[in-house]
Amino acid sequence: MSGIWFRLMALEFKIRDFLSPRDDVLNEVGIKQGFHVLDYGCGPGGYVLPAHKLVGETGRLYALDANSLAIKMVKKLVKKKGLKNVETILSGCATGLPSESIDAVLLYDVFHDLEDQKAVLKELHRVLKRNGVLSFSDHHLKETDILSTVTKEKLFTLLRKGERTYSFVKNKKAKCYT
Repeated sequence: MSGIWFRLMALEFKIRDFLSPRDDVLNEVGIKQGFHVLDYGCGPGGYVLPAHKLVGETGRLYALDANSLAIKMVKKLVKKKGLKNVETILSGCATGLPSESIDAVLLYDVFHDLEDQKAVLKELHRVLKRNGVLSFSDHHLKETDILSTVTKEKLFTLLRKGERTYSFVKNKKAKCYT
């Protein structure tokens, strides 16, 4: 995505976040103080501040995106707000995080655009803790497509459907580390 289109998208997200605060979406995840959260496909960082508020100073937030401009915008936000426990990751798939180190993954409105969806799901399965939650939303996909795609490889099982997100839990029997 070119720089101008990304900046236009970022502006659209700022308007969206003003009209519909991201806190409402994150309340469905169940993030608690001290959690380690991965925002996979973080874009310009619309979830960074509300997620940081939820994890608190004892938690950790990782913001991953394949777009270097997105990472640059998140780094600028992190510096401006003085957030000490937010780390950015520039990647199209691999997180570089230890296995079973993440309590919740936010996978919002990016799945339809991923080059290798299966590899990403394997990576998310690898980094999620045994009771970790994959919070998923993608307005480009139908519910049947979301459910079948995420559960197809038996890495995840649907925990619940919220108003805005689907929550999946890691299938503990699956050993599918990339």
